[in-house]
Amino acid sequence: MASVNEEIVREFFESLGFLVNQPRKYQVMARAKQPEEEVDFVVLHPQGGAAELPPFGVWGAVELRQVARAVVGVRGWHSERFSPAKLTLERELFRLADSGVIQKAQRQLGAGPVAKILCLPDLPPVGLMRTKSLEMLQAGGIDGIVLFRAMLLELVRSVDSQKNYERSDLLQVLRILKAHDLLKDAQLDLFRMRKQRTEMVRRDAKPPAAAEEAEAQPAQEQEPAPEAGPVPGQENIEH
Repeated sequence: MASVNEEIVREFFESLGFLVNQPRKYQVMARAKQPEEEVDFVVLHPQGGAAELPPFGVWGAVELRQVARAVVGVRGWHSERFSPAKLTLERELFRLADSGVIQKAQRQLGAGPVAKILCLPDLPPVGLMRTKSLEMLQAGGIDGIVLFRAMLLELVRSVDSQKNYERSDLLQVLRILKAHDLLKDAQLDLFRMRKQRTEMVRRDAKPPAAAEEAEAQPAQEQEPAPEAGPVPGQENIEH
């Protein structure tokens, strides 16, 4: 499963124009990782980035375009969110920001700021738990968080269903799913949600009396008035 997560991260950074290097090809199993072994990818943007890193937070494509070089750690445990309790147990996550790791990366990437980026499946929803998780990550020296949902949405958006991605199994699978309408662009979902929201607002804006009258009108059909017949005894009066 680790290779699938790493493939998603690699394709995502490559789609943004980064050159991606995987310094460690082996899997650490029977011992604790060394600090430098916490780095899954070293990435470099040939065109450089901004003089300063973006503010700490959950980053997307816009923020990453301001980054020239970075070390990236991948944690793809998709069955849980990284809550404060989880981060307390997984303290080795913060070894990505170790000074020895950054010095080694700078020798490979050259002079300049090196961003420490963690790719995580998810954080707690909006609220105190999410704020606490972000505070712990920032205090641990992490510069930015990239969530798998944002990476997958960006890859789905960039994949062209008319192209054959033979050199990438991941992009080929996304392309096939998209070609068979099993994946939709996030932009289309956004328009659909806006349309539904607009219709709900219009319904709620109707006056209660008008809404009840509009609902009752189809059910109440006017019956034609019966034709007036001769009044009993009227013939005798005329004669």
